[in-house]
Amino acid sequence: MSSAAPGIIRHFLNREESFMYDREASYPLEDTRNEARIEFTEKGMQHLSSRRCEIIKISKSSALIGILTQFQLPENFYLDIPSARIPLIGCLLKRVHSNNIIEARFLRLLSDRDLNRIFVYSTHPNHRNRTLDIYR
Repeated sequence: MSSAAPGIIRHFLNREESFMYDREASYPLEDTRNEARIEFTEKGMQHLSSRRCEIIKISKSSALIGILTQFQLPENFYLDIPSARIPLIGCLLKRVHSNNIIEARFLRLLSDRDLNRIFVYSTHPNHRNRTLDIYR
């Protein structure tokens, strides 16, 4: 007798899982306030657009981003944080809320060094006394 639930056909693709979405530990989002830019291509590969935004919360694997106006955002885009000198973080759009807040997932995990640099340049009161360690 098979161990599969009734009504589910056994297939090798049913067992496939993605490390990034299925087994990855969820990292807690931490409050921050950083100016950033969303960069994406429009009309195929012809035109690169850039929009200003603000990072509201961030973790190693995802971020909550506030945008000023609603615009059509593609599934994949880049996040650029110029104050922390972190260019082109690949992102995947997870959800768009009605109050102009975007949930984005990073294509790679941010390092602790990059995360600390973001918090140093944050204008949020929780990160007021953070300093940048230049030796790491």
